[in-house]
Amino acid sequence: MAQEYTNDAIQGLAKQFWEQGYLCIPHFFSQKVMQTCQSEIENHFGDSPTFLHDDNFISRSKTEVIPWFPQREGNSEFDVISNNSLLQALSEAILGEGWDEQYCMVMFSKAGTNGQAWHQDCPPEDPAQFNLNRLVYTMDVTPELGGEVFVRPGTHKQGPLTTGPLFEDFDDQVVLVPKAGTLVLLHGHCWHRIGEVKSGNRVSTNFRAAPKNVPDDITDICVYRNMRYQFSTSEVLESYS
Repeated sequence: MAQEYTNDAIQGLAKQFWEQGYLCIPHFFSQKVMQTCQSEIENHFGDSPTFLHDDNFISRSKTEVIPWFPQREGNSEFDVISNNSLLQALSEAILGEGWDEQYCMVMFSKAGTNGQAWHQDCPPEDPAQFNLNRLVYTMDVTPELGGEVFVRPGTHKQGPLTTGPLFEDFDDQVVLVPKAGTLVLLHGHCWHRIGEVKSGNRVSTNFRAAPKNVPDDITDICVYRNMRYQFSTSEVLESYS
């Protein structure tokens, strides 16, 4: 059963988000909606989809994720999530009036893949220019499956992530293991990564959004510990040792 929140509760969650750079809210969406969307995802990908990014990007970023943009293809089954009134209210509480829906991206990870290395979804030099990841889990993530979400709280306020091992563990990291129906909100400047996917395929769906006056291509450049990469040109803009 999806939860209900008062306006004071929503404002409290927004304050918490800005303090730590992320939120994890279980039971945000109903199981019925999650099951419908999960069926759509499984029907689209099948058992063995192919990677879309080039080998250079995959080898350097250690990001073995296959994206799908269902709403761009006219699939309306995911509209019930993006139109959810509570999600809309919480997004506005965090982003302010005039915030912008960007796109819905399903992220599929095959069993036996690395997940995603530490990264920031957009350049962090300007605190006002960022995206909001609204991650919806239509299936359970479990320790046996892998694919846990690793987050470093407060790093959305600290500028660019440092160079170093791509999958390094930190004393202050938080490990999230979302169940179906969970909503994870993540600031685009906050350090995050996805753990190794072990025993089965893993999916999550990202309903990205941004504050007013942030360009639609804010996530075109992603920051990793070893490079900055531009997706639209498939180009390494900067390389770090």
